[in-house]
Amino acid sequence: MSEHDLRTTHMVASVLLGYPDERLHGGLDVLRAAVDGLPQGEPRRRLSAFLTHAAATGPAELAAHYVATFDLQRRCCPYLTYYAYGDTRKRGAALLRFKHALRAAGFELADGELPDHLAVVCELSARGAPGPALRLMSEHRAGLEVLRAALEEERSPYADVVAAVLDTLPPPTGRQREAAARLLAEGPPAEAVGLEPYAMDGVSR
Repeated sequence: MSEHDLRTTHMVASVLLGYPDERLHGGLDVLRAAVDGLPQGEPRRRLSAFLTHAAATGPAELAAHYVATFDLQRRCCPYLTYYAYGDTRKRGAALLRFKHALRAAGFELADGELPDHLAVVCELSARGAPGPALRLMSEHRAGLEVLRAALEEERSPYADVVAAVLDTLPPPTGRQREAAARLLAEGPPAEAVGLEPYAMDGVSR
């Protein structure tokens, strides 16, 4: 996949993984044109499938599904560091790595927005920093695999979007497969302290 196609894929995924407001519904034709310009393959097929679903679903229904899926179910958490560190003190340092990568690319987050949301990392790639974005996603591939599996189990159309992002990464290593299997079996670590500067209450894209 060329860098242009990679950035286009991540741009579309970034919009689709954000809260489905007027930006999504008003831009469906533009997003469809962008996806139709991608080469034949899984990312194009999967993004196209979601766009077809979004076009056929009322805005209120899609928004309700988004909230029920990403905001109310921990197993479908869109924040990548959650899978590796849970709500532990170590997660704070991991979040700083994402924040530094965004700042290095000249990307400033809105107040209260966490830097490890998958939509944010995809936007980082789309804005011209695919290298750092791919590294961050590859480092947290196990979490992405768990997110995809959870969405598939829920039969959520968002599984196609996450799968499209995964399809832009290099094939998983044996170690990454083992880490994903361990996360599926055990879940993330638990320790609900040390995240005061990164409180998740009320945060959504």
